[in-house]
Amino acid sequence: MLAAQAFTFRDLAMATKNFRQECLLGEGGFGKVFKGKLKLGGQVVAVKQLDRNAMQGNKEFIVEVLMLSLLRHPNLINLIGYCADGDQRLLVYEFMPMGSLENHLFGDKKKPLDWFTRMKIAYGAAKGLEYLHEKANPPIIYHDLKPSNVLLDENFEAKLSDFGLAKLATGGGKMQLPSRVMGTYGYSAPEYSSNGELTLKSDVYSFGVLLLELITGRRAIDTTRPNNEQNLVIWAQPFFRDPKRFPKMADPRLYKKFPATSLNQAVAIAAMCLQEEATIRPLITDIVPVLSFVSTELKSDGVLMSIHGVPTETEKRPSVFTPPPEQKMYKDSSDQ
Repeated sequence: MLAAQAFTFRDLAMATKNFRQECLLGEGGFGKVFKGKLKLGGQVVAVKQLDRNAMQGNKEFIVEVLMLSLLRHPNLINLIGYCADGDQRLLVYEFMPMGSLENHLFGDKKKPLDWFTRMKIAYGAAKGLEYLHEKANPPIIYHDLKPSNVLLDENFEAKLSDFGLAKLATGGGKMQLPSRVMGTYGYSAPEYSSNGELTLKSDVYSFGVLLLELITGRRAIDTTRPNNEQNLVIWAQPFFRDPKRFPKMADPRLYKKFPATSLNQAVAIAAMCLQEEATIRPLITDIVPVLSFVSTELKSDGVLMSIHGVPTETEKRPSVFTPPPEQKMYKDSSDQ
């Protein structure tokens, strides 16, 4: 029995003022998202109305309802309910007041995120992936990690959303998918882009791209930049090979306000995640404790405090990822 509540289309039309433009929060590949207020209880929610003409819309609706009805974790979006009246397909989520990471990282009118907030968001996203990979049974390949799918609450706690492309990882955590590549260009692992092979390590690659975006403030794919800078992963490769150049990767909007050690570790994690050979990439469960340390801040009294304000045990600091000199980075000749 599904834990999610079933709504009528009329319920959700009333909640969103008949899907009025003023309630529109954003649009994606599979429909529009509106802010709404449920009549019963007055809860503020986000209502995603799936495009009825979307090729995979109904399949992804079913997958998302099933997935989020069974999964519960602080770093996954909470599904409140759904609507399947006639040909209407809508999903009702908890409302995330700070919107998406994409808006904060790339939105023109947003105040730039500081370093520790960025690392806190990366840590939260990693914990969400860890739950899917290590706690869910069978493990789940998220398959669509990108800034627009990382939502933020009022404390900038990250929650993964949009599970329409998620897959159960059976047979050793590896899947061979049909030839039509899904997901978002720029975030897909090379083995998936080339032959449709999807694994838990494919999510790790996508996480590496996301972390690189947080570090640099650059988009994964940005056609407004010079040709040699349009693909973020390719642009980053020379920097990965020379730790002395790591500070030059940092988002200029940070104004160099970050600890060098924290930056070095974050870049090293991204480099490990972005290795072309999937088997050499770390497990997400190995990344989480390192990011826990990276997202800490040294207070003026000398006590090392976590991003949540809780003193950390310095003697339990995890080891730092060091990219091996022989690592192979993903080279996409089609982008040059």
